[in-house]
Amino acid sequence: MSYKVNKQKCLGVKNCGICIQTCPGATKERKDGKAEVVNQKKLEKCGGERVCPMRAIERIDEERGTSPAY
Repeated sequence: MSYKVNKQKCLGVKNCGICIQTCPGATKERKDGKAEVVNQKKLEKCGGERVCPMRAIERIDEERGTSPAY
């Protein structure tokens, strides 16, 4: 299982940063100020997509490279 940050939903680390506070080492700030996933296993242990209240962290369907339909 893997995760990515949807840049359109992410408010940015300075405006939010809950992912970094909730699960240190799983995400980091990119040059554009948005979060990015840097440690998939750690993020999974922290709760995966549930770490972000804005739903910007999305689980990826590894076979198709897309987010699964819910």
